[in-house]
Amino acid sequence: MVSRTDKRKEKKKRKWIYWVGGIILALILIVGGYGFYLWNQVGNTVETMHNPLARDDSPERQKEIEGRFKQKESVNALLLGVDERSGDRGRSDTMIILSLNPESDSMLMLSIPRDTYVTIPGRGKDKINHAYAFGGTELSVQTVEETFDIPIHVYGRVNMEGFQQGIDALGGVTINNNFSFTQDGSNFPEGEIRLNGKEALKYIRMRKQDPRGDFGRNERQRKVIAAAIDQAASFNSITKFGEMLNILGTNVQTDLDMDRIRTLFSNYLGTRNNIQTLQLEGSGQMIGGIYYYVVPDSEFSRINNEITNHMEGN
Repeated sequence: MVSRTDKRKEKKKRKWIYWVGGIILALILIVGGYGFYLWNQVGNTVETMHNPLARDDSPERQKEIEGRFKQKESVNALLLGVDERSGDRGRSDTMIILSLNPESDSMLMLSIPRDTYVTIPGRGKDKINHAYAFGGTELSVQTVEETFDIPIHVYGRVNMEGFQQGIDALGGVTINNNFSFTQDGSNFPEGEIRLNGKEALKYIRMRKQDPRGDFGRNERQRKVIAAAIDQAASFNSITKFGEMLNILGTNVQTDLDMDRIRTLFSNYLGTRNNIQTLQLEGSGQMIGGIYYYVVPDSEFSRINNEITNHMEGN
């Protein structure tokens, strides 16, 4: 008989296929670049994707964000990979914080485990990915801000579809594989390898052969994301551009408008050249018969210090 824990792990594994693809699309939007001319062609797509939060209605908020972009100050982005079905808001199966510092041309990347045990405003203790089910993007952003005590300046929300299509539209990605393994009939040798969409999907699914388990799989996720950023930054295929716009327009929402996307392209693109990753250390625990990833307060404080120091250029 398959245990409830095994079923939960298998369900989580299946969802991995979709949300990594969505995150790649969001990264293309936020830090990728196609050149100034091509950006002028995406106005309609950006208008479709533009979905400001309720807090963005505040003049003070708009002034603050506008000032950060104009002064080339550090910006924190939250990327949400969301599994939504008809009649169901769904949950954010992935949450990634990106901290972009244009002065040091560096980026910090933190993947937040979906089962992380946190306080959701107005809801009490629960898994962090449930914040989206309770209050959508707005509550997800608020929860991340209060959990890590950092500001989130922009967000990208992505439906968990299109992984293979997104990679193929970019022409594939190149990554450095730490060790050789086989997954679903495909061999992945150690060293530098080139992956198309189908191969990349298999690459990020592997977990059981990795001695680090989920942490090793998370590392492969970050490698694919970083490779997608580089590929997007040099993307210049006119024939593929319409395909990419269609993928973005049907899968991504963000509070970035056209002017801010252009600013990110011109002032923040260099941050992709120096990506540093953070890992949230904790332990799996059963509480009330439910699995949670429990993180000590000292660890949340450490992450806060890392991101704050990065924003300040320390």
